[in-house]
Amino acid sequence: MLLLPDLGDLLRLHPQYNAGTVVEALRWLGAPGRVAWLSGADPDHPLRDALPAAGYTLLELAPDWSWADDEHAELGRFLAQYPQGRERLRAAAQAEAAFAQQLSAPLTPAQVTGPELLAAAQAYHAAKAQALDEGPGTRWQARRIAELASALAEAALPGDTVALAALDDLPGLLAACPGTRLADLSGLVPGESSRLRALADRAWQLHEEDDLATLYAALLREEGDAVTPTAELRAAAAHLALATGHLSAARSALEDAAHRLSGREGRSLAGLVLARLGQVRDAQGERELAERTYRAVLALAYAPAVATEAARSGLERPFMIETGGGDLS
Repeated sequence: MLLLPDLGDLLRLHPQYNAGTVVEALRWLGAPGRVAWLSGADPDHPLRDALPAAGYTLLELAPDWSWADDEHAELGRFLAQYPQGRERLRAAAQAEAAFAQQLSAPLTPAQVTGPELLAAAQAYHAAKAQALDEGPGTRWQARRIAELASALAEAALPGDTVALAALDDLPGLLAACPGTRLADLSGLVPGESSRLRALADRAWQLHEEDDLATLYAALLREEGDAVTPTAELRAAAAHLALATGHLSAARSALEDAAHRLSGREGRSLAGLVLARLGQVRDAQGERELAERTYRAVLALAYAPAVATEAARSGLERPFMIETGGGDLS
């Protein structure tokens, strides 16, 4: 069985290893239409929309480990009361910062599956265990790896199944799961799906150095794919328009996005589009229409928390926004 690295939310940062790249990697590896999910439980993880939209069924094998986060936080509060405890927390934080810096640098598929990053993950966990001991200090990492390995063995999946696991779990999983190996992506060249995903991700982030007019024009010009549908590209364009105070342009792009929603683009997008559209309609003084749009968000089978919160807030009080801003022409 092949193990494929997952970067979680960091997938949104990397033009050459994002949600589109992961789908391209699965196709390149010849993976069947199922992926064993050994990664985090975040319902808004970027791959939880991208993989089903691209035709992959997620086989949920990871246990709920949120209780370990609570224990970790409790330990941190306890250690912070004592000088030696604070020193141990500083050592753990330094290890985490060093690893985060490596993960935040531009990454390619070859680097994500390369020995250097895998060794860095191993060193990170070793440093955390040394500073805080295995247990609450490491969020019971060794125990979780053992449970993941057990779940994978009990599932008795076909050998052509690809399992998606958090990158920093890979050293432990490879040791605990005989017969698994890390996917070799050294020959994978990111393609069109990666490019479109990188375009949308860039627009959602809004960097100061970005040429917003060029980015806006590209988002309106491009046609999307399964991972990054056209509706999302238009919604991202509306995000730029709102950031520069252009309500009319934002509304036009959002209404276009809403009309392009098909139900095949994943669970999150409809809620995000409609919540923002309700806010724009509110800001333009169309309160009744905005309220209907907010209610449409709350009627969805699933919407991200940020969308439902925006809808509930919008029903309680009208949304306001400043107009004017930069040039998108």
